[in-house]
Amino acid sequence: MPPDSLLDRPQERARLWPLTVEAYHALGEAGLIPEKTELLYGFVFNKMPKSPIHSYLLRRLAKLLEAIIGPGFMVRTEQPITMKHSEPEPDLVIIEGKDDDYIRRHPNTAELVVEIAVTSEDYDREKAAAYAAAGIKEFWIVLVSQKQIEIYTRPEGMKYLDFKLIGANQQAICSVVPGFVVTPSELIPE
Repeated sequence: MPPDSLLDRPQERARLWPLTVEAYHALGEAGLIPEKTELLYGFVFNKMPKSPIHSYLLRRLAKLLEAIIGPGFMVRTEQPITMKHSEPEPDLVIIEGKDDDYIRRHPNTAELVVEIAVTSEDYDREKAAAYAAAGIKEFWIVLVSQKQIEIYTRPEGMKYLDFKLIGANQQAICSVVPGFVVTPSELIPE
């Protein structure tokens, strides 16, 4: 769990019921957990509804990445990544492998994770510790209203050692997907 997390607050923690990934799966298969949830640090969270701008940016980023990723890698959108105490469903990931590799299991790490934050900046930042612990090499948060991108790299333990805030007219250059470069003001429409 990240330091200074919502889950560190006793009044919030008292309202939650912790689950293992296995229990989360079993309860989901039994229909006892709603579908639009994700497991983060052993707790079930309702997922945010998707706005039109969120859906637009997700499709746009997926198309850009699909056009440049090399063989042996694939783009997945809004699909689980299974970790030790979490199973988030990031907006977009680049993972190694092919579809057949994930018939019986979800991936447990990724090269790149992108979260699109229309109103979910704080919640998406909460996920950074889980992504770092899973060895996800690069984590982006697209801050829609600010037309900025937060880039986290060099995972170590439950944190990223490097952070960059890319302004509206700067280039966000991905270190793990060669050729993936976006400028927030060009990516995010008015």
